[in-house]
Amino acid sequence: MKDAMHSNESVVAVRHDDTGKRRSRAPQYCSVCTARIWFEPIEMVEPEGVPEPRLSWVLCRACHQLLQNEMTRSPVRSPLRLRIAMGIVAAERWPHAYSTRVREYINDRRMILFIAIGLIVAMVLHLILIVMVAGLR
Repeated sequence: MKDAMHSNESVVAVRHDDTGKRRSRAPQYCSVCTARIWFEPIEMVEPEGVPEPRLSWVLCRACHQLLQNEMTRSPVRSPLRLRIAMGIVAAERWPHAYSTRVREYINDRRMILFIAIGLIVAMVLHLILIVMVAGLR
């Protein structure tokens, strides 16, 4: 464990797409915040030595900066350090991690509709029951 915590070697592989040739302009989106990346996407690849499967991510600058901050805060220097830091950043920046007002509004509308239909069905059943009881007399 001491070797993993005090090693000074780099454990992250970062690939910038700096090739001089023209590449297709397919839209790229950040793996964490799902924002469109217009210029210079940063590809993160897990280093050798992590358990399979080796994961890779495409990050925007903001998510990459947060990832770098999270990795500098971590005292652990194992190959799993990147995966753990990515999970922490994704928990904060993923759009579906926290409820939005639109989603709450849609869920509230569904609940109101469910309650209204339930009340209408209950009223109709009570009406049928009252008519049946009145018909017996």
